[in-house]
Amino acid sequence: MNISINRFATPAVVATRTLPDAGRTPVLVRELSSGDRERLLTHFLALDEDDRLLRFGQIVPDHVIDNYVRNLDFAHDTVFGVFDDELRLVGAGHLAYLPAEGDKRTAEFGVSVLESARGRGIGTKLFERAAIRSRNTQVSMLYMHCLSRNATMMHIAKKSGMKIEFAYGEADAYLSLTPADQSSLIGEMLQEQAASFDYAIKRQAHRASQMFDMFMPTAKAA
Repeated sequence: MNISINRFATPAVVATRTLPDAGRTPVLVRELSSGDRERLLTHFLALDEDDRLLRFGQIVPDHVIDNYVRNLDFAHDTVFGVFDDELRLVGAGHLAYLPAEGDKRTAEFGVSVLESARGRGIGTKLFERAAIRSRNTQVSMLYMHCLSRNATMMHIAKKSGMKIEFAYGEADAYLSLTPADQSSLIGEMLQEQAASFDYAIKRQAHRASQMFDMFMPTAKAA
């Protein structure tokens, strides 16, 4: 299959198949950088065929996903992630800025969540973070494209008040955004600080666990 990487410059949306929240820990969304590229690749490669279809609009092979991740431009677009306690990237959102039309700026959002992490509202939190970032970067329209059978993302779109257009089994959803204000700017800053702090704590705990596992055999032998 010969697919251009440009096919994924403005990503589609993969369903999160949300289940009732079981009182788990809060979902914190952290902005990713080029240093997270390998984790992103691991995340996308873990998606099964159906999830790849929902995320990219077609079932794509591993080498196309690798090319997509290698060509992500973190200086132009914004990528968000949610990590579990093992520092595995369980949810990823890509906010791609489209060419401006006069003073109108539009961004397209795509999201994927690993099957093992579904039911926690991760997709919703990633969408909310993308919406507030869009406002704070002078984007006036947030856009999503997905298959119309993607019930979870259709629910998120309707709940958010997005205008939805259906055609040939696909759906386009549009959300008009209000301009940034002090509340949106401070809100995003606090969200990023909380997520960064949470990630740092998880990283320390993960390293401590690795050290413990490394010396455990020695302790037992003694």
